[in-house]
Amino acid sequence: MRAMTVVPGKADSASVGEVGEPPEADGAVLVEGLLAGICGTDIELTSGDFGSGRPGADRMVIGHESLGQVLEAPPGSGFDPGDLVAGIVRRPDPEPCPACARGEWDFCRNGRYTERGIKDADGYGAERWRVAPYFAVPVPAELGRLGVLVEPASILTKAWDQVDQVGARSWYGPEQVLVTGAGPIGLLAALIARQRGYAVHVLDRATDGPKPQLVRDLGGVYLTDLADLRVTPDVVIEATGAGQVVVDCAKLLGPAGVMCLTGISPGPASIGVQMDALTRQLVVRNAALVGSVNAAKRHYADAVEVLLAADPAWLERLITRTVPLSDWPSALVKEPDDIKVVVDLRA
Repeated sequence: MRAMTVVPGKADSASVGEVGEPPEADGAVLVEGLLAGICGTDIELTSGDFGSGRPGADRMVIGHESLGQVLEAPPGSGFDPGDLVAGIVRRPDPEPCPACARGEWDFCRNGRYTERGIKDADGYGAERWRVAPYFAVPVPAELGRLGVLVEPASILTKAWDQVDQVGARSWYGPEQVLVTGAGPIGLLAALIARQRGYAVHVLDRATDGPKPQLVRDLGGVYLTDLADLRVTPDVVIEATGAGQVVVDCAKLLGPAGVMCLTGISPGPASIGVQMDALTRQLVVRNAALVGSVNAAKRHYADAVEVLLAADPAWLERLITRTVPLSDWPSALVKEPDDIKVVVDLRA
């Protein structure tokens, strides 16, 4: 069968590979792959920056943002042929650390976890894949192809969970939210903020294309210059990974404000920062910075609820390009108006 493959650690090795049927060890639920989303992690994988496939395999199947349709499922699994599913990315380590043993593999302490399509395991970017019922997320039929957004949305439901937990250390009543970056992660962060009733301001470099209108259609304010921000943010969801943006926004946090970092940038390793001044501002305001990556199972269920509550026409506009599996490497080349690019695994 065909799959999205790379040679781990080798740049420019992305290709349509012929691979064997998914092994039963991957799980009892057999799924026909429908769509796979492309994100910055996939681009880094195809650049050879990191990534490791199934032990002993020369090539790795990537694709961790998934949507598929069940072909076979055992009785009592909770799934039937025809059901739509998304696959959870991370798996706990083989001898679970305390976090993994409690289903919080996103907080794995020893780094021995595996991740489908990223670390020591094949991904979901294939015509067929298998998954254990526990790691399969039911996707309501009414979401249709928008179910491919479940995994990226889970990153944000987890991020907002972290913000809530940190904010709850004191009286917590956020009103103003700043989101940096209007890619899929930033826009989904803004969506959740608006669903919660917060005022939202989104910062991005794009001056045209679909991003400004998507923010405005949420009822948010779109900015291209942080100097134009006219409020003090209670919460910042940072989705660019750009060090200077992180520092500049951290300085703006209000009393007991929380900034959640969700982005990683391949940019320069250091920037010039007056840490004494920044530290003073954070300390005297009781402000907090927290990093967040991946998601636990409950965050996937939360993501489904977020997507169901959203305007489907708005969500459809996040998917700006669909490419066939037969030409999937073209999805790695960013086009001017790209937001979320997905691969049609049946084409």
